[in-house]
Amino acid sequence: MLLRYEEFLRKFDKKLDKYFDEQCEFIKCKIGCSACCEVGEYPFSRLEVEYLMSGFAKLPNDLRRIIRNNIKKIKQENQKYYMCPFLIDKKCSLYKYRGIVCRVHGLGWFDENENKIKLPYCVNLGLNYSKVFDRETGEVYLQNPIKKRLTIDGVLRSEMAQKYELECGEIRPLIKWF
Repeated sequence: MLLRYEEFLRKFDKKLDKYFDEQCEFIKCKIGCSACCEVGEYPFSRLEVEYLMSGFAKLPNDLRRIIRNNIKKIKQENQKYYMCPFLIDKKCSLYKYRGIVCRVHGLGWFDENENKIKLPYCVNLGLNYSKVFDRETGEVYLQNPIKKRLTIDGVLRSEMAQKYELECGEIRPLIKWF
């Protein structure tokens, strides 16, 4: 299953690269910016967690120890929103193995279910899409948002994903998997 998932991710990442290229004028993401990883609940499917943990097993012992301590601290604090336990020195320690929510973060897309354009959290910090978002009214002036549902279930249950016969399983906040 993980091999099929990796194949799917290779194809999906190519599609995401096109989306990021199309919207590059609105995206301010750069190395060292980790606002999206510092406060969230990070929904992950069972399949994504299995893939993430396959990468975790390959990390050096000292890094795994830091991550385990991060997880323990987050669980003790028992808060809904927290810093991703895999964020170390403002970098993702498991970037190759990151989940769908991490891969699509930064993009603006149209959610048919809610009939509105979804923007990343960092728009509130004056970052991505800030030049097409009015903070006072909440209006978004994005001419061509992506017309694909970029949620975990939308991606992992998409027509493209079905070709790989993926079984994504339950979706829950990342910390609840530990």
